[in-house]
Amino acid sequence: MKLVSAIIKPFKLQEVREALVDSGIEGLTITEVKGYGRQKGHTEMYRGAEYSVDTLPKMKLEIIINDEALDTVRDVITKTANTGKIGDGKLFVTNIEEIIRIRTGETGSDAI
Repeated sequence: MKLVSAIIKPFKLQEVREALVDSGIEGLTITEVKGYGRQKGHTEMYRGAEYSVDTLPKMKLEIIINDEALDTVRDVITKTANTGKIGDGKLFVTNIEEIIRIRTGETGSDAI
């Protein structure tokens, strides 16, 4: 099993979520996050004063899947979240050792 974590631009969230559902992915956790990468933030003007925004708003998606679904999830997210501009985000894939569904006690793939 794999944990796919994706950091994407906020305005791409709905489009990515719909594409994942259309491809058969059922579970998803979404978190609002802030951070920066190569962009290093930016400056803005407010009431005539310039100020620095060091972190940018992003959305973090976390999806636990069976190994066979990895290529599908990776392709859907990278194609759908891509704008071709800096700050499109990152995708991280991590191995999952164990999953337990708290309500039923199911483990492994049955708990997904």
